[in-house]
Amino acid sequence: MTKRILIVDDEPNIVTSLEFVMERAGFEVTAAADGQKALELAASFRPDLVLLDVMLRVKSGYEVCQQLKSDPASRDIKIVMLSAKGRDVEVAKGLELGADAYVTKPFSTRELVAKVRAMLDA
Repeated sequence: MTKRILIVDDEPNIVTSLEFVMERAGFEVTAAADGQKALELAASFRPDLVLLDVMLRVKSGYEVCQQLKSDPASRDIKIVMLSAKGRDVEVAKGLELGADAYVTKPFSTRELVAKVRAMLDA
């Protein structure tokens, strides 16, 4: 069964790039540009993994992560936080809220695909 990935980022160029590499890697992909839409799509699309930007409109990536991980229906979804904010305090906050991994921008798309595959055993 094809694994599903939800990409959440308000930067269209990043979304386009991530959609391309994840689809090419064999994943089913959809995207959201803000935190509220991400939560709605998580409920309807049922992703296996979320690539989640920290800086978002409406709800931050931290809020989205916390909500997904506190809900029994979505707590098993893997979350990879993506952010230009790479200080220890931001990384620690993301991981404390339940993120499974934290990747700082800019990142290698090849390495990100490898990390996603490893996390999903795909």
